[in-house]
Amino acid sequence: MRDLLVTGANGQLGHELQRAELPEGWRVVALDRAALDLTDAGAIAAKVAERPWAAVINGAAYTAVDKAESDQVTAWQVNALAPAAFASACAAANVPLVQVSTDYVFPGDRAGAWAVDDAVAPLGVYGASKLGGELAVRTSGARHAIVRTAWVVSAHGHNFVKTMLRVGAERGALRVVADQHGSPTSAADLAAALVTIAVRLADDADAPTGTFHFSNAGATTWAGFAEQIFRQSQSRGGAAASVAGIATSDYPTPARRPANSLLAHDAIQRAYGIVPRPWQDALGDILDELIGPKENGK
Repeated sequence: MRDLLVTGANGQLGHELQRAELPEGWRVVALDRAALDLTDAGAIAAKVAERPWAAVINGAAYTAVDKAESDQVTAWQVNALAPAAFASACAAANVPLVQVSTDYVFPGDRAGAWAVDDAVAPLGVYGASKLGGELAVRTSGARHAIVRTAWVVSAHGHNFVKTMLRVGAERGALRVVADQHGSPTSAADLAAALVTIAVRLADDADAPTGTFHFSNAGATTWAGFAEQIFRQSQSRGGAAASVAGIATSDYPTPARRPANSLLAHDAIQRAYGIVPRPWQDALGDILDELIGPKENGK
């Protein structure tokens, strides 16, 4: 068997990586925080040296964006120092590393999709710490792919889709931010893309390396996303609610969010032939799992 080391086993992405379709002869070894302390660089180095891993996907992260503003040490340990430790160990063992990053490395201060080589300027601790992880991986000497993503959702864990369904069922009317733009990302679709990249890096010494973007295709706002969630939910007999758009300034948070999180997909399409599907279709699969199929072919 060829073993693919995956971190963040209990998260949305980790869950989907464990369900992802793998080539014959491959298997995922997924670790949670109890199995590997990401604040312990020595433990990370020992884990990478433990066996001849085919590749490593570091999907674990400190993702509490607002809490990171006051818990800076932990955010930097998990989001920057852990990737640095993985990258150093992978370089030493000649193991390819796939590092998951975020749209929060960008300031979100202009229209249009962000390209992989656009200037970064994170607005808060979370984005800065994830950028630190990128820089550590990029300069480590390890063969790597850094994959930035945004607005990750799934049928598991805590995320926007599940929150909307729960709160919508309770209240029937919601106020949702309508001036932040982006593309929702299915954790399952992201997992499939990461596996494709990791397997290629392991099998092909000439596989493309560097930085790539993956999210589902199409653009919306959080309010538009919520409206689509309830539209599709209602067609399955699930929760329905009305959505009123509000400004970011009407919903203050400790951390600033990028106003524009759209990510350009041309690099990942060119390098790996990965073409993301529309976010509405990906949402449908998530709601099929949470609620069930559409009623009467609606």
